Amino acid sequence: MAKVGKNVAVIGAGMVGVATAIWLQRDGHQVTLIDREGVAAGASFGNAGILACSGIIPVSRPGLIFKAPFMLLDKNQPLFLRWSYLPKLMPWLVKFLARANYRDMLSSTKSLHQLMYDSVDQHKALAAGTGAEEFIKASGWFHGYATKKEFDKDKQVWQTLRDIGLDLVEMTPEGITEFDPALKGKFGYGILSKNDGQITDPGAYIKTLAAHFESQGGKLRIGDVVDINVINKNTPKLVFADGNIMTCDSIVITAGVHSGILSEKLGLKVPLEAERGYHLEFVNANIELKSPVMVTSGKFGVNSMNGRLRCAGIVELGGFEAGPSKAPIELLKRKVGEIFPELEYDEVHEWMGLRPSTPDALPLIGALGDHPNIWAGFGHQHLGVTGGPRTGKMLAQLIAGEKINEDLSAFNPNRF
Repeated sequence: MAKVGKNVAVIGAGMVGVATAIWLQRDGHQVTLIDREGVAAGASFGNAGILACSGIIPVSRPGLIFKAPFMLLDKNQPLFLRWSYLPKLMPWLVKFLARANYRDMLSSTKSLHQLMYDSVDQHKALAAGTGAEEFIKASGWFHGYATKKEFDKDKQVWQTLRDIGLDLVEMTPEGITEFDPALKGKFGYGILSKNDGQITDPGAYIKTLAAHFESQGGKLRIGDVVDINVINKNTPKLVFADGNIMTCDSIVITAGVHSGILSEKLGLKVPLEAERGYHLEFVNANIELKSPVMVTSGKFGVNSMNGRLRCAGIVELGGFEAGPSKAPIELLKRKVGEIFPELEYDEVHEWMGLRPSTPDALPLIGALGDHPNIWAGFGHQHLGVTGGPRTGKMLAQLIAGEKINEDLSAFNPNRF
């Protein structure tokens, strides 16, 4: 039973928003879940479906500032930039590249580990009794390298993950084949992160959770929130594009890349950029993988999803207004063809989504600015599905006034 029952609005119905709504509801609050398009309509839908406890090393790693220009000019590298967007990107990019050093990398890695380390268990707790349990698998996550030499280039990364407690198993080609016969002859070396897991269909999983939320009395409202009126901080009001107004006791912003716009209206300018991610999904594929696979040579993940094979990855920086680019999709097609030349399927679906990314790779979790009844839960970059359940539980505890026995200072929404 909740200590204080409140009327709470959660803006954004992706993984983080749905998890927050469920944990708030379980704590006795009246919750309205709001989204401009619908449940799992954004980045959460197109996620690779990997509960990536080991995917916590930031992209801004030592040496990136020297490698990035060459990567951008190489059509076979998984980093793209819409050059017309560069002037707008520069303030964020300067902050991002300033963290491409070992000290900052390690700091962000440790903070993300705090949020992600038990993701499989957190998802099981969230999904308990909802009907969504069937989508969760404690499968591990295999990373495949072309050669042992290529693996050795990432030794520092894997040692960092070992040092913070991840259970990692290195594999030779023989061990890889024994682990999953579908990977025979694909890689010269590999490593399995046993802490990781998978969601076999992210979109269906999140929609099942949301349906349970509604069945328990929660409200789902489709609408575009364009402003938040905080003249009375005790009863903030949501302003919708159609002119409707909704009064709340508390508001939680979990709207992905669009969260920055709402935050700015509240007087807090957050350096939030859209990391444009792509996926290809092969329907009725003839390949079934035992666990998700990271193809390190192409920096993309592959996951079997109930008869479909989803291949997701690629980073493109270019804002959230432009449509999909052709080059990232073409690169992903080439890389998939190289690693799985035997792949057969009935049809292929292409998708592009926007991941909300901060310069330090850390999400914003907590009270926003000087508004005690407005809370942030966004900025998880490509780890929103992985970190969503714990983020939602933390926010529900904070709103209830409960003490959290963890240091959340790294996720302070006002740190910028």
